[in-house]
Amino acid sequence: MKKYLVIQTAFIGDVILATAVIEKLHRFDKDAQIDVLVRKGNESLLSDHPFIHTCFVWDKKENKYSGLLKLVSSIRAAGYEAVINLQRFAASGFITVFSGAKEKIGFDKNPMSFLFTKSIPHKIGSLVKHEGHEVERCLKTIEHLTDGSYQAPKLYPSEKDFSVIAKYSQGDFVTISPASVWFTKQTPAKVWSDLISSSPAEKFYLLGSPADRQLCENIAGTNKNVEVLAGSLSLLQSAALMSKAKMNFTNDSAPMHLCSAMNAPVTAVFCSTIPEFGFGPLSENAAVVQSRLNLPCKPCGIHGYNACPKAHFDCGKILNQDLTTRITFKSV
Repeated sequence: MKKYLVIQTAFIGDVILATAVIEKLHRFDKDAQIDVLVRKGNESLLSDHPFIHTCFVWDKKENKYSGLLKLVSSIRAAGYEAVINLQRFAASGFITVFSGAKEKIGFDKNPMSFLFTKSIPHKIGSLVKHEGHEVERCLKTIEHLTDGSYQAPKLYPSEKDFSVIAKYSQGDFVTISPASVWFTKQTPAKVWSDLISSSPAEKFYLLGSPADRQLCENIAGTNKNVEVLAGSLSLLQSAALMSKAKMNFTNDSAPMHLCSAMNAPVTAVFCSTIPEFGFGPLSENAAVVQSRLNLPCKPCGIHGYNACPKAHFDCGKILNQDLTTRITFKSV
């Protein structure tokens, strides 16, 4: 039996996209043992995953480096055929290099890649040149172990997760995930409030973390057809709810990737970033909405900023009609 370790110690969205590698490894070798390494806080995404044997968790906030050494020891003891590193920073490269695996695979942007047995180019696209989706870049790391075919990311909410959201998913409803870690990736609250006020939808759920609850309550106001669920649902429960929605509205952020992993309908608003970077929505019913203004300053960065560098945030000026048409969208 072959044993593989997939490393992705970045953020929620990155872990979701990395599941495409897990899916494909399993598709080609159903007897293989597939383990993963994620940062603390992201392990809940992979709970009860049918193809994952062991989930290693790295706490980057407490005892970061002593924890890293303990992880290396555990990983070396496991005896992996291959370690597939989808993270591009030195610490994950260190784990890969000292993993003891026969194959040490990762991206060429990793500072330790010169010690990998296989280094894969990682190119972020631009408005001028598209370099494919991040999922495609991740799949390149295992192409020699599998083939060149595409594989979508996928999450597995449990029966319990679906039972929790059952009371919310009766009839048609729309979800909005309005928050983002970065200000310039977060659609202005007024855009969402206007969408709710002018929409034909009868029910809206506002999703997010406990930290997003105040933002969601500000958007909901006194509107009786809006319910704030931010902080009430886990990530997998949110994913389960999104899979039942008529439409899901997100920023260029983790909830968009939740939709991709559930093949849930999604409309993703890109403010300061662009889908050409390779992180756009993947659902069959997916659309991107952006400002119609001709903005020479867009994109201003890959990850976003805490404030608009130009102090106008014109990329956040989204026309309401571009959003409302997506609520009434019917797939043919």
